[in-house]
Amino acid sequence: MSSKESEKVKKHICLGILAHVDAGKTTLSESMLYISGSIRKMGRVDHKDAFLDTYDLERSRGITIFSKQAVLSWKDMGITLLDTPGHVDFSAEMERTLQVLDYAVLVISGADGVQGHTLTLWSLLERYKIPTFLFINKMDQDGTQKDQLLKELQERLSSGCIDFGEKGSDEFYEMIAMEDEALLDHYLESGEITESKIREMIAERKIFPCFFGSALKLQGVNEFLSDFPFSSLVNLPIRAPSIAAPINALKPPTIWIAQEPAKSWKPSAASQPPPQIQCASIG
Repeated sequence: MSSKESEKVKKHICLGILAHVDAGKTTLSESMLYISGSIRKMGRVDHKDAFLDTYDLERSRGITIFSKQAVLSWKDMGITLLDTPGHVDFSAEMERTLQVLDYAVLVISGADGVQGHTLTLWSLLERYKIPTFLFINKMDQDGTQKDQLLKELQERLSSGCIDFGEKGSDEFYEMIAMEDEALLDHYLESGEITESKIREMIAERKIFPCFFGSALKLQGVNEFLSDFPFSSLVNLPIRAPSIAAPINALKPPTIWIAQEPAKSWKPSAASQPPPQIQCASIG
């Protein structure tokens, strides 16, 4: 990024990507890095060449074990992206990242809907009071129905799950107004809701922007990235010091594996801390 471009960056946020395993979390991270110009080639988990899967064990198993950092820029915003483990066995590694997030993106598989671990993640995001966006992935698969999925999200997660693909329509503003009594009165009188009020409600976790697409096919990702600065440019409330932690404190735990003979144990090569990944924009 040139010095002139650097001057244009008005805000830098820390964004975490969370999901139930196999929902497409790492693929979404990969597509965001690719669309933003931070990487030249988009890797794939099933091809074992995903940019953020840096360990042999991760690539061979097709899962994320350690949280990874990547830095990208989009328009006038700098983003530190944290790709977290989705497998329940590594949920402790995921939960540690919640302490440093400004915003979170909860990825949900459109083919599977809300799953058990999705509810656990939702509860944790509520506990840490993290403003949350939802990306409903794999909408290119047969049988996925947007209306039914949105209804499930509103019933099982929150009535504040709003389809931001309908932004600008009367139904869009009515759904937002329904989540705040004072705002509803104002909307019935004036017929409008300001952009600053929408940002405020996102920051206060009263509404949760939802985007639908396919990360693998880059469908809906550009729309999400384009709308994210609009939705997130707001002064966030200061969280309690008890849950604050520097990003450099996120180091992976040691993983122990069995060797021969059975009583002999030693840390695997995967136990070495992953390096921070700095992605330079391609001009």
